[in-house]
Amino acid sequence: MKFVRTAIDRVALDALRTLAARDGWLLESSDVIRVGFGGSASTITLDEGLEHPSGVVAQLRTHELTGDDGPPGTGIVAFSSLPFDRSAVARLDIARFTITQFRAGGTWITGVEGARDWRALLDEAETPLQETQNVRSITYQPTPDEYAHNVALAVEILRRKEIDKVVLARAVLGSVLEPLDPAAIAQRLRQREPICTVYSMPIGDGWRFLGASPELLARRQGATVQCHPLAGTIALPANAAPDDYQNWLLGSTKNLHEHAVLVDDIINILADFYEDIAADPSPSIVSLRTVAHLGTWISGTASDADTAPDALDVLRLLHPTAAVGGIPRASAYELIGRLEQHDRGHYAGPVGWIDANGDGEWWVGIRGLMVRGNEFEAWAGAGIVSESDPIAEREETKDKLASVLSSVLVDRV
Repeated sequence: MKFVRTAIDRVALDALRTLAARDGWLLESSDVIRVGFGGSASTITLDEGLEHPSGVVAQLRTHELTGDDGPPGTGIVAFSSLPFDRSAVARLDIARFTITQFRAGGTWITGVEGARDWRALLDEAETPLQETQNVRSITYQPTPDEYAHNVALAVEILRRKEIDKVVLARAVLGSVLEPLDPAAIAQRLRQREPICTVYSMPIGDGWRFLGASPELLARRQGATVQCHPLAGTIALPANAAPDDYQNWLLGSTKNLHEHAVLVDDIINILADFYEDIAADPSPSIVSLRTVAHLGTWISGTASDADTAPDALDVLRLLHPTAAVGGIPRASAYELIGRLEQHDRGHYAGPVGWIDANGDGEWWVGIRGLMVRGNEFEAWAGAGIVSESDPIAEREETKDKLASVLSSVLVDRV
């Protein structure tokens, strides 16, 4: 299949976001918006998920790219929301049209040669006007009390030193009166969480996964890789100055320990494949609308870009990180399956893109929800260590769920 890349004038952000959030693939950070639309031109299937992700770059290279030169990520790109389960079947889609627009300047479109005029698709996208709605039905999986009980069980295991950390999540399933408009939700998320990456991806059976992720799992560009893991959280009360809460978080032994476990694990994994590893000497605050996290930038550089892991290989190495799984990975993963008893689906799985050079950007699929018609499903998790308090962890997940669902619901749940 032949694709043509063309440098174009800037396109209205609202139009790109609306079309991609509703019917395509959307990844919008503070620096760049990358959207796919017009349907899928080609699909790549990973039958064993991230357990064996090889061959994707080779399949991308079977397509021919002509036209204008452009920076990495503006050519033939495959989008995906991957399941949390590493071994679950995964699908990556090459959109019929992909537009990449950088905030600092420069816009490119890559499309199937001879395809219909992409401008008509943008013009046909109706402006999102839907407001938040009242909840019609709501179900908790597990119930708040059951979740606190699960945390208590996990703490006992952690105190016996069987594992170092586990992330336990819970879900809210519900419905509203009118079919949900993903474009309206994406618009609200962009306004409320300007430092996050807003994403919207089709995940099958009519469902769409969208949210605003603050956590960069991996950015691969040639011989380099960057990660920005988050762990350690405090709620930020409304109408209160956040400084005191953020300073408390920076001095919290429990949260600093949870964060250090995550950072050390990523550094140890990358050190087997990258010769030069660098990390911030101490975590910094990542402040969102209702919560603040501890974050650390980590980077790795390989001696040879040609032999450096491609973006999906990096995901194979890292996912699930201790931020969404635990340490040791296998033991924590088994405990998650035993205590949660509900399939996470795409929650906490990688969301992003990869190109024919093996470059790509992937975020952790958190702070999001799945929508289909008037149905929704939202997840939130908390990192559990031996010092964790079950009630405090339950309240942390409550705050995270309320923040996500505020983009859909009038009511706080």
